Amino acid sequence: MSDRERKLVLFFGLAAFLLVNFFAISWFQGQKGKIARDLMKAKNEVQSAEMAAGSFNTVYDEMKWLEEKSPSPKAGQLVSTELETYASNQASTHQLTISKRDFKPNDETGAHFHRAKVQYKIGGREDSLYRWLDRLQMPDQFKAVTYLKLQPDAKDDTLIDAIVDVEQWYVPLSADAAASEAPEAGPEGEASPTPDAAPASAPESIKPPGTE
Repeated sequence: MSDRERKLVLFFGLAAFLLVNFFAISWFQGQKGKIARDLMKAKNEVQSAEMAAGSFNTVYDEMKWLEEKSPSPKAGQLVSTELETYASNQASTHQLTISKRDFKPNDETGAHFHRAKVQYKIGGREDSLYRWLDRLQMPDQFKAVTYLKLQPDAKDDTLIDAIVDVEQWYVPLSADAAASEAPEAGPEGEASPTPDAAPASAPESIKPPGTE
């Protein structure tokens, strides 16, 4: 083999070596980048899993509390009446004066819970008012004060007036249950007569003795 041929062989061998190394390095860098991306993805998945686990514990506790405390279904009108009675009785117990009470329309837009609301205009001693508000703030019974406006009494600075919205969340009756509780009425609001009842026959005329 001549010197020229040996140089060509050496050149092509060197070129092949360089190409192999180039592709090997490129492949290695690609694998390294892929491993780095996979590692980052795995770290993100671990963090997401840890966050989900923490959220699960919180949500589980909340759902368990809701399951234990959730009230039985009731008619909205009954809930409003019970809420007003409870709040008024507590106001009387704490020696507060109710100047006005107003039943607000029930909020029936919730998917699972509806809300009954009563608004009070009330006055009395400040400490008594705060104790009354504390008795209305009862999460375990789904009662809460949702609006509060305070202002000093115009005639006596030892007293305080307030406008208070008290609300209660409740589970509404299903359509079938509500229909079964509604009384059946006739055309003018009276109970419909029993269909099978036949009218009593009129008594026969009583004739004097001796007449035909």
